[in-house]
Amino acid sequence: MKSYEEILTKIPLFEGISQENLLTMLQCLKVQRKSYRKGEMIFREGDSADMVGVVLNGCVQIVRDDYYGNRSILATITPPQMFGEAFSCSSVRFFPVGVYAREDTTVMLLDCRRILGICSNGCAFHSTLIRNLLRNVAEKNLLLNQKIELTSKKTTKEKLMAYLLLQAKEHGSNSFTIPCDRQSLADYLGVERSAMSAEIGKLRDEGYIEVDRRYFRILKRM
Repeated sequence: MKSYEEILTKIPLFEGISQENLLTMLQCLKVQRKSYRKGEMIFREGDSADMVGVVLNGCVQIVRDDYYGNRSILATITPPQMFGEAFSCSSVRFFPVGVYAREDTTVMLLDCRRILGICSNGCAFHSTLIRNLLRNVAEKNLLLNQKIELTSKKTTKEKLMAYLLLQAKEHGSNSFTIPCDRQSLADYLGVERSAMSAEIGKLRDEGYIEVDRRYFRILKRM
C-alpha cells in the first residue's frame, strides 16, 4: 500500500486521520487492494453488500440492467471516491446494482462491518472513520437528488443542457471536459444515444455550444 500513501491521504473516508496512523488503520481494517481490467465486474447484482470500495486509479461505473437488458448508469466513480457505502450501511443484504471497471482500475476494498463495528483494539481514529463514512453517504444522497432533477426534464435537449450547465458550474468555467463518453452520458441521462447526439449537433449548429468529443464550451444559454 505504500505506493498509494499520497492518494490515501486524499480519500474523504480517511480525512482527519494522520498519515502515521494510516497504515495502522489499514491493517486493522484488513483492507484488500485489487486490480480489474476494463469491462471486468467488481460487484455483480446479487453479491453480498458487505464491502465498500475506494477507487485508487482508473474509473468505475455503477449500473442497473432491467429485465430486457437495457442499462442505466447511476454513477461514475473516479479517484479518490468511494462506492458501495450506501448499500453496506443499510439493511440491504445484496447489491441491487452492478459495479464494473470502465477502464483498467485499481480499488481498495474494505469490509463495512469492520468500519461500523466496535474496534477491539480501541483505535483512536475509529470514530473519525465512522463520521467520515456517514458524511460521504449524505453527500451521495445529494448527488442522487441531482440526478433525479436532471432526468426529470421532459426532453433530451433539456436534460442535456441541464447537465452541461451543471458541469460548467462545477468546473467554474464555461469550458470543460465531461467525465464520460457519449454512450455513458446517454445512459446516465436515460436517453437514446442517437437522439442525444442529434441534439448535441443541433446545439452546436445553432451556436449554443462548441464540442470536441468530451470537451464542451457553452457559448450562450437557451
